Amino acid sequence: MKDAITPGEVWLDTDGKRIHAHGGSIITVGDTFYWYGENKELSTPGSGIWHWGVRCYSSTDLYRWTDRGLIVPPEPDDPDSPLHPSTGMDRPHIVYDESTGRYVCWLKVMSKGSVQRSTVLVADDILGPYRRVRSGLRPLGMSAGDFDLVVDPHDGKGYYIFERVHSEMIVADLTDDYTDVTGYYSTHFPQPQPPLVREAPAYFHRNRKHYLLTSGTTGYYPNPSEAAVADTYHGPWTVLGDLHPTDTDRNSFRSQISSVFKHPGKEDLYIALGDRWLPRYTADSSEAITAFTEHFAPGRDGDEPMEEFAHVDPSVADYVWLPIRFDGDRPVIEWHDEWRVEYYA
Repeated sequence: MKDAITPGEVWLDTDGKRIHAHGGSIITVGDTFYWYGENKELSTPGSGIWHWGVRCYSSTDLYRWTDRGLIVPPEPDDPDSPLHPSTGMDRPHIVYDESTGRYVCWLKVMSKGSVQRSTVLVADDILGPYRRVRSGLRPLGMSAGDFDLVVDPHDGKGYYIFERVHSEMIVADLTDDYTDVTGYYSTHFPQPQPPLVREAPAYFHRNRKHYLLTSGTTGYYPNPSEAAVADTYHGPWTVLGDLHPTDTDRNSFRSQISSVFKHPGKEDLYIALGDRWLPRYTADSSEAITAFTEHFAPGRDGDEPMEEFAHVDPSVADYVWLPIRFDGDRPVIEWHDEWRVEYYA
């Protein structure tokens, strides 16, 4: 059985099957870790299947993961559903609402020929069943792309951090029940177009500082991740530069970070959870940007036709989980062929 984290290698569950929790996050309930994400097991080239729901796994050590099934199943019989397998459902994020005892799940949904919208679900248990409370949501009237959800551990206030598609990063206050935005927001990192626009925001806090890790916009192709720090959720944010300074190819060790997990049993262990969407891709980031311009059309108003990703096989994507080291207040990620949680105090 697995007793260490080996970034970039195929990761199997306790039944010996490939884990499918992409664009994933971890939430802790009691003494159990729950890793959830996009189920890509059927998303092979030509299948027309972008996802097969949100899958969840449980563990007590972060090494051995037991498949707990689909906590948000697809809806293949309803072509108009945001959960139809052909829709670009991405990056689920779940937070716990202490005031109601409910789990709140947000999904980014891309549909052919439309802006990106959000779907919100709630459940009384981390494993569901989840029921939809909002569909087709355009937060703040914007096309909302990659995002993260944050709940302040002190006052319970929620924040929705998202990419305003092909434009800038938005930090928006959530309503008390975490199912919508209040209307108050701030804007950050404006850029004219991809690949410069920041996406895939991954938030964490440490020593009263707020951190935001982002990637550039090059589709499934890896590019240099970037760290920023602020004293408040709404900034101003100061860019700290490349997260992976020892990576000479400048492609984030061929991965894209989806979230950061603070280990609750360790004083200072923060883990960057990432996907290696293209395991066989070995080029540097400059080639990734060239590939992006060949396969994608930067500057659109949020449309991401599914055909543009047809050459990618996410059913064989792997994971790159690496610990974050801190050089003063600057987060740094270095490569480890193998590492263990037990190495950290």
